[in-house]
Amino acid sequence: MIKIAPSILSADFSNLERDIRRVETADYLHVDVMDGMFVPNISIGLPVVRSVRAVTSLPLDVHLMIVQPLRYAAQFCDAGADLVSLHVESDTQENLLAAIRDIHAKGKRAGVVVKPKTPAEAVLPFLTQVELILVMTVEPGFGGQKFMADQMPKVRAIRQLIDRQNPACELEVDGGVAPDTCRQCIEAGANVLVAGSSVYHAPDIPARIRELRCESD
Repeated sequence: MIKIAPSILSADFSNLERDIRRVETADYLHVDVMDGMFVPNISIGLPVVRSVRAVTSLPLDVHLMIVQPLRYAAQFCDAGADLVSLHVESDTQENLLAAIRDIHAKGKRAGVVVKPKTPAEAVLPFLTQVELILVMTVEPGFGGQKFMADQMPKVRAIRQLIDRQNPACELEVDGGVAPDTCRQCIEAGANVLVAGSSVYHAPDIPARIRELRCESD
């Protein structure tokens, strides 16, 4: 089954609880954490994750776009994250593996993320240690960017690696996912789609979630 993870980066933060409830037919709630250093933008942190956790039963899919995520991975688990994903570019392999161990020690799921210019092979040291791999289909840091179709070969390559080495691992894409791009992602092997503006700007959000899953009404 295809899972949809609406990104609250596109929600109205003055009505965040309302907008979280508007996507309750989704599978995950995607939370982008940016530090202004790993990416040139600053978003939300631990207090907001705690507040979000208090108003939804959806699993929280927390994407850390921060340097040295080992410093905070366990804290985001304590704040309510169900899955914490770390960029392979954000620290050394040793430190990232330590952060993954910290996440698992909290009883939560871990993921790794690759930016558009990072090759598929970069996930290999982590492939058997994580429950999710996220392929960015835009440059991380800002919502509303155009989908990068040239990332689909990477998605296919990682799907092959997952199928051979860790079949239970989920494969997620994030960036520019919309009704005109979701099928490309699914056909390439993704089973979790992050979508922000295409969900929150839709006139009928439950219908848009079904559409992104490629379900019929």
